[in-house]
Amino acid sequence: MVSVVYEAPDSIEGAVNLLANADVPAHILAGGTDLIIQTNGSSDAERLFVDVKKIAGMTEANLTDAALVLGPSMSCAAFTECDDIKAVFPGLVEAAYLIGSTQVQGRASVGGNLCNSSPAADTIPALIANGAQCVIAGPGGERTVPVEEFVTGVGRNCMEKGELLKQITIARPAANTSDAYLRFIPRTEMDIAVAGAGVSITLDDNGTCTAARVGIGAVAPTALLVPDAAAALVGSTLDDAALQAAADAASAASSPITDRRGTVEYRRQVVGVLVKRAATIAAERAKGG
Repeated sequence: MVSVVYEAPDSIEGAVNLLANADVPAHILAGGTDLIIQTNGSSDAERLFVDVKKIAGMTEANLTDAALVLGPSMSCAAFTECDDIKAVFPGLVEAAYLIGSTQVQGRASVGGNLCNSSPAADTIPALIANGAQCVIAGPGGERTVPVEEFVTGVGRNCMEKGELLKQITIARPAANTSDAYLRFIPRTEMDIAVAGAGVSITLDDNGTCTAARVGIGAVAPTALLVPDAAAALVGSTLDDAALQAAADAASAASSPITDRRGTVEYRRQVVGVLVKRAATIAAERAKGG
């Protein structure tokens, strides 16, 4: 018989204590849209679910003049309805909007999408493009990890026993900066990315790119930051040659697999196209900001 223990602490310290001292498999519960399916039918005789939604700040987002501080358990539905965040980080909001159905978005969260650590997660390339930082709390205190280093493999991340994701922080971008996220899926909705790309662009008054970040997903065991793609854009006016160089760099950085949704060659080609298109969209948005 399976024994399930459910706890809902109201503090970070309480959650860390439960996770650190658990002598059975312990799971952090936010929306549970992936977790419940993954643990259903598990052979574990006992397990612990630690619901973190009652902890202050975990289901909220706060945009200041300095940064966006995102509670990792805030639902995608609530996040995508924040007009102030959408104005500053439209690409990140686009990525969150693509997760699951309307019903799923009522429970799924950006933090959950990150912690589930799927190679095809939509929000991770967008977070990478925006230089997000992951604040992790644990028995030894807090530590901060760049989002591109958070996921370590398929379904794995850098959190140790007793640790949980406390918040995601993103510095408010400079003037004339914006982002975009695009993915390709075989269907029109409710599907997993064959390839995805997030791009952030900063322009000067002459339309020259002065800074860029490029993140790609679903084309490697983890989402990737692609510095060579960003370097191809910086110093250019995002002319065709610069965009193609960025696309080529993204394709070269990828290491996809062949499965029923796409071949290695197809995914490499598509991710490059997505980088070009996302960069163009981000630049157009940056001209207005």
